[in-house]
Amino acid sequence: MSYLSAFAEFLGRKEIDEIRFLGDALRGSLVQHMNSTPTGGGVAEILARLTPMMNEVGLNAQWTVMEAGVEFFEVTKALHNALHGEPVQLTSQMKSLFFAGAQKNFDKVTADADFVILHDPQPLPLIRGRSSHRGKWVWRCHIDLTKANRGVWNVLRPLVERADGAIFHMPEYAKDLSIPQYIIPPAIDPFSEKNREMSKGEVEKKLSDLGISTLKPIILQVSRFDRLKDPLGVIRAYEIVKRSFDCQLILAGGGAADDPEGQSYYQEVCRKAEGIPDLHLLNLPPNSDVEINALQRAATVVVQKSLREGFGLTVTEAMWKGKPVVGGNVGGIRRQIIEGITGFLVESPEGAAFRIRLLLAHPDLRQKMGEMAREFVQQNFLMAHYLKNWLLALQGLKHQEKAVVHFDALT
Repeated sequence: MSYLSAFAEFLGRKEIDEIRFLGDALRGSLVQHMNSTPTGGGVAEILARLTPMMNEVGLNAQWTVMEAGVEFFEVTKALHNALHGEPVQLTSQMKSLFFAGAQKNFDKVTADADFVILHDPQPLPLIRGRSSHRGKWVWRCHIDLTKANRGVWNVLRPLVERADGAIFHMPEYAKDLSIPQYIIPPAIDPFSEKNREMSKGEVEKKLSDLGISTLKPIILQVSRFDRLKDPLGVIRAYEIVKRSFDCQLILAGGGAADDPEGQSYYQEVCRKAEGIPDLHLLNLPPNSDVEINALQRAATVVVQKSLREGFGLTVTEAMWKGKPVVGGNVGGIRRQIIEGITGFLVESPEGAAFRIRLLLAHPDLRQKMGEMAREFVQQNFLMAHYLKNWLLALQGLKHQEKAVVHFDALT
């Protein structure tokens, strides 16, 4: 059985046939994805799945990772924070480092690509050289731009508008641009090591290897150690919950190659966590998918208390495993958590503590919300859905001059 065909278990055979039909209309198209890191974070995780799926339906898809130094990634991390609304002042030196660092990767652009997809700000300056390439260029933004720093956005916007289109997670993130915009929410792979089914014995073995006991209820947050993921706020919520329930908190995550702030912030979290009973910090390596899977399946309540979040695949992952999620009322988390149905949206550590205590006290509520959460993911956020949306977007880009695209007429 092919990889895509396996999704028929969740989507039905008719939907899979339709996806293959859409792929046939783009057969042979060379699609090049470019981003800044091969591991760490949702972008790399998605591209590792999307690229082979595009190839399976007949496209020639490639994934290229930029190469750059620490100074470049320090600038792009500042850009990332600014696009989330932080008051960052972009200096002339920072601009020079940004443009020069990206430009050094121009020879990595495939000259005859039909579609060049630039993921997030890091490779965006490459678009300045697109006149020598015949294909369509697309900016794929994985960031919540609703509160983007105006000064930084004004630097990036002229680059974005050189593209043939821009793709965002949610309608709220779209900007006033002169180019077409497409909405494609992210998705998870239910067959990956991070999301596949696991036996109870396998889960318990993995937790034992990590030094985690299953004798106390587990509150879990999985995310990079990043200030915008608010692990300090999660610790504060846990301290409140701990007064009422004999539970434990696990903060599990790691870093990304393009995030130079990660290690220093992890040390700050370590200092905050010191001396707090039953609090486990797990700084995991990038290949810890099975461990994350086991942690999410063992968790009693999953938290994703982000202060900013483009989407938050960890929310989807936990919901797929039948867990209610207490999430920050921001960005794409709002699109995954249906308030009171698949989880709860919160604004503060105190609000998170209130909802965590509610779920700990009512196991029947946890089970019902977890069942609804899994069903919602199955209907909306699996990789086959994501592939289909990409195929539709690429068709729209390929035939921009047409008001209506007739798929039965395409070869």
